[in-house]
Amino acid sequence: MSATAPQEHAPTLLLVDDDAPLRERLARALTARGYEVRTAGSTDEALALTASDSPEYAVVDLRMPGRGGLDLLQALHERDPATRVLVLTGYGSIATAVQAMRLGATGYLPKPADADDILAAFSKVEEAPAQGTDATPSLARVEWEHIQRVLTDCAGNVSEAARRLGVHRRSLQRKLQKYPPRW
Repeated sequence: MSATAPQEHAPTLLLVDDDAPLRERLARALTARGYEVRTAGSTDEALALTASDSPEYAVVDLRMPGRGGLDLLQALHERDPATRVLVLTGYGSIATAVQAMRLGATGYLPKPADADDILAAFSKVEEAPAQGTDATPSLARVEWEHIQRVLTDCAGNVSEAARRLGVHRRSLQRKLQKYPPRW
């Protein structure tokens, strides 16, 4: 007779981030919380990992070299619409959040986030349906969103974004170093 009792199925979670130390730290923390975690550093690596077995959960970084997190989100949902995908990003904006949700993301979480934040985001979505907000964003928040949208359109090129916005490049860099304003 075995000394260990049969265990329940551990939920599978795919963790995709190009920041290796963050990815490994989160993987250890999520494994300690009972998840079977597979990690990848790119979209292509993640797609190879999920070719034969789709995860129940996925945490995907928005910006990665090569194909980004939104491409991976779309590919994961094409393979298995039941996969719950949380988009994790250090460059949060309403425009990218809306785009992620339209592509099927379960949630959208700004960095820095730890394992508890990730699990809370998944459970929050599972507990209650998403509810819209009628709050009007502040002018500072609208400006931040517009800058993020233009920067995304310029593929992250700050000089080109500054030219399109009609501001000096250094001024735009200072604005980008600040945290996004609250509503």
